[in-house]
Amino acid sequence: MRYSDLGNGLKDSGLGELLALAGKPEMYNFSSGFPAEELFPLKELEQVNRAILQKEGKQAVQYGSSAGYLPLREQIAARMNKIFHADCSAEQIFITSGSQQGLSLLGQLFLDKDDVVLVESPTYLGAINAFQLCGPKFVEVPTDEQGIIPEALEEILRTTERVKMMYVIPEFQNPTGVTWTMERRRAVMEIVNRYDFPVLEDNPYGELRYDGETMPALKSMDTKGNVIFLGSFSKILMPGLRVGWIVAEPEILEKLNLLKQDVDLQCSSFAQRQVSYFMDMFDLDAHVIVLKERYRKRRTLLYDSIQKYFPAGVTATYPEGGLFLWVTLPEGMDAKALAPKATARKVAYGPGAPFYPNGGHGNHLRLNFSTMQEDRIVEGIQILGDLLLEELEG
Repeated sequence: MRYSDLGNGLKDSGLGELLALAGKPEMYNFSSGFPAEELFPLKELEQVNRAILQKEGKQAVQYGSSAGYLPLREQIAARMNKIFHADCSAEQIFITSGSQQGLSLLGQLFLDKDDVVLVESPTYLGAINAFQLCGPKFVEVPTDEQGIIPEALEEILRTTERVKMMYVIPEFQNPTGVTWTMERRRAVMEIVNRYDFPVLEDNPYGELRYDGETMPALKSMDTKGNVIFLGSFSKILMPGLRVGWIVAEPEILEKLNLLKQDVDLQCSSFAQRQVSYFMDMFDLDAHVIVLKERYRKRRTLLYDSIQKYFPAGVTATYPEGGLFLWVTLPEGMDAKALAPKATARKVAYGPGAPFYPNGGHGNHLRLNFSTMQEDRIVEGIQILGDLLLEELEG
């Protein structure tokens, strides 16, 4: 079979393996980014489905606008203003099949082969995969516990040609769980506005804050239309609905509209209404509070268990929200090489190396805390801690 250059270049990033492990009920699953299934509002969804069919019937399953269902876009605009402090209208909202499709479309829109895309170090594996199809070069911007380091960003911009865009997750970053401080947000936006280039602000976890004060999105500080915001209902409602959104300037949305028509014409008419009707009929904010209470408990339990059962020399971040924390092993340990041994003991985690687009950094791993019951979190971390101690002593 003769494939295109793109087809021949496709490689397994490890994301599929993580999803496969997550689907095995016997596993202590720290590997995925799944929300807790037991918290899905299924009874409410049954009422929503009946209401949609009774009110809109055939129209609810007919083709619709590529930009998305207008009532939903209006609801998202109001939510952007209320939660993320980003003043926008429905005309600036574009519905996507989850934020992952948004990343893919925006990569195609901005990136040519050998263009440079700036990313945090490390960054979200799904974004790396989406952008790689366009053949860019990744430049990792140094980060610390406060987010991207502004001085490092400016030096890269000053010395690097063909920088086309930057991709960041300022809120509860995937994979590290780090949240940018207010000072970092202002400093980075000052640089972005001065150099005048697009920034993709991915915010799938922003409403899942467990400690501290809500931070304004970078989009709220955007004075030139450089920031393109990506949001999603996957983590705060149900991921299988595949409803996400983009906030951007009209010029960008016009091109996205044409591109999406070539990809899938539109997102599911029915799923968009499911989200919209849910927000009309029920209290999404109250549902998010339930999620936060459960996830806060699991976050704290996971971190405390790591402190108790992991050997000395292993450190972990303590995220203020989101779904992940980031573990750093002693130098010389390889989390990917260790993963099969952990899997044999029915423990699954995300090796850290794939989250660095240019390789290296094998002594890291990502742990998720949203999917498992509390007793299994403790049991799984104790098993993983024993394995780490054996490796260090062996």
